[in-house]
Amino acid sequence: MTAGSSGSAEDQVPGAHALGGGRPCGVTAVRYRRLASAFTTRLEGVDADRWDGPTPCTDWSVRDLVGHVVAMHEVHLFQVNRRPLARPGVDQDPLGAFAVIRDQVQADLDDQGRALEMYTGRFGRWAFAEGIDRAICTELVIHGWDLARAMGQDDRIDQMEIQQVWASLMLVGHDVVRGMVAGPEVEIGPDADEQARLLAYLGRRQ
Repeated sequence: MTAGSSGSAEDQVPGAHALGGGRPCGVTAVRYRRLASAFTTRLEGVDADRWDGPTPCTDWSVRDLVGHVVAMHEVHLFQVNRRPLARPGVDQDPLGAFAVIRDQVQADLDDQGRALEMYTGRFGRWAFAEGIDRAICTELVIHGWDLARAMGQDDRIDQMEIQQVWASLMLVGHDVVRGMVAGPEVEIGPDADEQARLLAYLGRRQ
């Protein structure tokens, strides 16, 4: 997956993910919009007869993968006691289901008051925007790659996004990563590039 480079200083500093930190919510709003748009474009490229086809997540079809991404968005809305809007079922309209939850989350990120609403989760006190930045944006990058690979689309990941995903993964820790978006780590050669190293850590082969 290719996401446009941000160019923003805050976007370029993985250290901004330090516990208790977090970037300005406007930066997260821009990042989420870019990644969600790229994910939407991937979904628009799925032929009608391929929704039940396989993905690099071996237990998931394309439809299952979209269902997971939608569900993770809803989890983060529930963290701040927000009810997800009515949407189509993923079983009937995966693209429509994602579009509804995407637009709801984007609207909340664009509203500073809602973006900065706090909740207490397994990693401490986070703002809604922090959770989207660290978790949902990571989901969109990695599962965007899964979707691109499954559909034979361009699966390059922007170098800045690779750094941001690494920062988020290191924040939550190895054990959590293994239970979230990762299969068993795979071995790669010493000449592997940064994208291949990230994917290998998450149990995927480039």
